Amino acid sequence: MTTLSSLGLPKHRQEQLTRVMQLSLIGLLFVGVYELNAGIVVNCVVGLVVTQLPAIVERDYDVPMDAGLTLWITSAAFLHALGTVGLPGMEDSFYRTLPVWDDVTHALSASVVAAVGYATVRALDEHSEDIHLPRRVTFAYVLAFTMAFGVVWETLEFAISLATRALGIGNVLTQYSVEDTLGDLVFDLVGGALVAVWGHVYLTDVVGALRARLANDSHVE
Repeated sequence: MTTLSSLGLPKHRQEQLTRVMQLSLIGLLFVGVYELNAGIVVNCVVGLVVTQLPAIVERDYDVPMDAGLTLWITSAAFLHALGTVGLPGMEDSFYRTLPVWDDVTHALSASVVAAVGYATVRALDEHSEDIHLPRRVTFAYVLAFTMAFGVVWETLEFAISLATRALGIGNVLTQYSVEDTLGDLVFDLVGGALVAVWGHVYLTDVVGALRARLANDSHVE
């Protein structure tokens, strides 16, 4: 399977970057606690949980999550949390001061969601003789899966924004405008399209492991 190491980033560097981002999330969490900022705290806690998922999936489900995939998932969680904070000396967060930050994080997060959809449907396709999905159908499915998740996320974001404002506990998730929401969905589509095109290169081992698990479960039954 092709990983980030083929782009000049060796495995140990990927692992180091992952650890740095996890430790940075802990630091950002303390910033949120110090500032009594519920948005920073919640987003950092969620980010830390997400960064633990690769290890849990590999340990409990025997799905290989190499350093490149782990870095991919961790980067999505870290950049999102960092966007709620910004850097010392900034008047506001990256999300408010750098519009491109929101675009990048949405595309990256959507690519992770798309990877889940791609790996699952490909594993089912290869596992069952009754299922045959041409590549163009898989492409359309991955885009639809990603966009459906994006719509659910935007709806949840809107509901949480209303709830936190009503409770007076500050912004946990923020929707700025209809244009912002539509822009988020566009970049969700970009992230999904990237995985739909190149998923067969980067997710081969994951698909194989899921297929093997499906086969084992079928034998047990």
